[in-house]
Amino acid sequence: MKIATIRDLRYDFRKVEAWLDGGEDIMVTKHSKPVCYITQKQPSVTKKRPPRPDFEARRRRIWGDRVFSDAEVEEMRVFETGEP
Repeated sequence: MKIATIRDLRYDFRKVEAWLDGGEDIMVTKHSKPVCYITQKQPSVTKKRPPRPDFEARRRRIWGDRVFSDAEVEEMRVFETGEP
């Protein structure tokens, strides 16, 4: 295990990065006390996102091909808000 200081991370990161590329584990210290450990990045496991709902199909299933007239929209608005 290699040891690097906070100063090394800030001013000489290429050296630390080379150690990581070489497969080394690194202990980072501050005032000679361990602060953290850095290990080589493991390949991430990508989670497959669930499929997005088909909102358009849902709208068609509920309303079909219906298009509301301006009067119907105004009537629904008055019903919901209670204001004429």
